[in-house]
Amino acid sequence: MHIHLVAAGHKMPAWVDAACADFLKRLPPELKLNQILIPTIKRGKNADIQRIIRDESRNLLAAVPAHCQIVALDVLGKRVTTEKLASILDNWMQQGQDIALIIGGPDGVSDELLQKAVLKISLSDLTFPHPLVRVIVVEQLYRAWSILNNHPYHRG
Repeated sequence: MHIHLVAAGHKMPAWVDAACADFLKRLPPELKLNQILIPTIKRGKNADIQRIIRDESRNLLAAVPAHCQIVALDVLGKRVTTEKLASILDNWMQQGQDIALIIGGPDGVSDELLQKAVLKISLSDLTFPHPLVRVIVVEQLYRAWSILNNHPYHRG
């Protein structure tokens, strides 16, 4: 089973790459997480945001490997606890289905992309800086795995 983290934004601060790399190296071989980073589209003063969201979403979808179930992060998605994420991860691992976990650009993803998603998840009612979202997602996947494996990382 592979999880492909397909994210808009390829030039992130060094701390984002370092934090993600730290959690990625902790993941066991049976839970492979692959990052696929797509450039965001430049936003100018009079940018057509709806067109940008559409085009970024199409670029994200084009980067999804074949035969993946799509899971989208969306502000209006289902709020889940870490324990619920662990249960979802356990189901994914039991099914052996590859997952494409999509993080859109700063303005979100299109309705077209959301319609293709089998699950829509919201991280929080809070607004996070875009670079931090990737770190949170990778950390939460590691934490979910630690719950499933009784690893001491999660002390919930």
